[in-house]
Amino acid sequence: MIRAAGAVDIPVLQEIEVRAGEPFAAVGMDAIAGDEPLAAEVLGEFVLDDRAWVWEEKGRGPVGYLIVSIVDGNAHIDQVSVLPEYRGAGIGRRLIDRAVRWAADHRLPAITLTTFIEVPWNGPYYRRLGFRYLDPAAEPPELHALRAAEIAHGLDLWPRSCMWAAVGTWEYAQFIR
Repeated sequence: MIRAAGAVDIPVLQEIEVRAGEPFAAVGMDAIAGDEPLAAEVLGEFVLDDRAWVWEEKGRGPVGYLIVSIVDGNAHIDQVSVLPEYRGAGIGRRLIDRAVRWAADHRLPAITLTTFIEVPWNGPYYRRLGFRYLDPAAEPPELHALRAAEIAHGLDLWPRSCMWAAVGTWEYAQFIR
């Protein structure tokens, strides 16, 4: 079940992000696996602005979450994380679908994200959902600034790119059961 994240969820969101990062070690991305989660203050801003959702398993609590912002007039997925033991259950897809509905409700034309191109549960996964790679020369200014910050943070040690999908033509609902 998807619900809005609350302030009491923030420590859980941080734990989900840490645990969701663990599989990166298996593909040689130890720095990503060991990266610190988003600060509580940052997550708190998303929660207060109603731009954070959790997937809650009955009897277990939150096992995945997604936060979204507006970048260059489009919805932007800042983070989507799911506990490793729940990967493959469609939770990430459902959270992304929720973000797309939020974007549509706010009349935003597209949804963007940045991702690792070669990590199976990143770039290839988002492609299967209908996202397309954005040519770096076509990156709008705010998205370009986000990429510059990622590069400064060392994320480009591995191939990375921006992706986008048009909200009005989103065919994601076919994946929801």
